[in-house]
Amino acid sequence: MIVRRVLRTGLLAALTSVSLVACGAQESGQSTARQEPQVTASAPATAPVSGPAAAGAVLSVVDPWVKTTKKGMTAAFGTLVNNTDAEVTVVSGSTPLSPKVELHEVVESGGKMVMQPKQSGFVIPARGTHRLQPGGDHIMLMGVTEEVKPGAQVAFTLTLKDGKTLEFTAVGKDFAGGKEDYQPGHGTGGENEGGHEGNG
Repeated sequence: MIVRRVLRTGLLAALTSVSLVACGAQESGQSTARQEPQVTASAPATAPVSGPAAAGAVLSVVDPWVKTTKKGMTAAFGTLVNNTDAEVTVVSGSTPLSPKVELHEVVESGGKMVMQPKQSGFVIPARGTHRLQPGGDHIMLMGVTEEVKPGAQVAFTLTLKDGKTLEFTAVGKDFAGGKEDYQPGHGTGGENEGGHEGNG
């Protein structure tokens, strides 16, 4: 009788152990199955997001900078890079730093170089570049609302002919070569004639 009880007790313990192992394996499998969908669901969050009105893939700006100034007017420069196989045209610009921003060019008039609005905008050829530089095409800011110091971060938005926009940040930089002095009016003469002289 004692032997039978021992055998029954041992058999019951063995069956209980097997049952516990099986349950543990089942729970482990369920835990693994629950974790797999979480990894799959988080993957799309790493995908880049782009808006149809953004021109970042179309146009970029290399080394943008703004001439330092205490007040009045200043100008922004850099190199516009067209990343497409079609011509791109910049028609306007804006910045919180100025209530009035114009695209300007420098032309010869009366034996001297003067600045004036560029009616056709900045045209960047397919897979080409268009340099904005002192003495040439540039982005003119009138009525600057605050001092631009070296290293200042100035936000800009350029609007393209097709309505897309490009946002970038230009850095304040000292430049002794630009002696421009804006006066009311946009004549092609010098500053005494209501225009403004070149900044080369």
